[in-house]
Amino acid sequence: MKEYKYTINGNKYEITIDEIVDNIASIKVNGEDYKVEIEPEVKPEKPKVVVRPVVQQPSPSGNRRIINQDALKAPLPGVIKDVKVNVGDEIKEGDTLVVLEAMKMANNLDAEKSGKVKAICVQPGQSVMEGDDLVIME
Repeated sequence: MKEYKYTINGNKYEITIDEIVDNIASIKVNGEDYKVEIEPEVKPEKPKVVVRPVVQQPSPSGNRRIINQDALKAPLPGVIKDVKVNVGDEIKEGDTLVVLEAMKMANNLDAEKSGKVKAICVQPGQSVMEGDDLVIME
């Protein structure tokens, strides 16, 4: 049981809420009994989730992640110090393609297979996140 005292437009009201069953409250206002229907609380509608297939998505560093198995990807977050190849270059397995500085260490990122450079996705000084495409090969 809860008691409340209100003054509305100069009139004093003493309100006692006896019980609430489902959405009906038994109350007394200045000694008179009332049954009050309480409207249910409106719950906000949950936003609908739309699922779309993703081919490209930006990473937090702003680089594009392209679903491509022939891409040299950043193995960890860092800053590109040097790009050792150009578009169109023929590369061999083990050739250094990019130098990535991470945790104050320069890391040579080498080609995992021979091929041709199709695209370069980064430039020196650019920050990258783990998984960002650096060089795409064909």
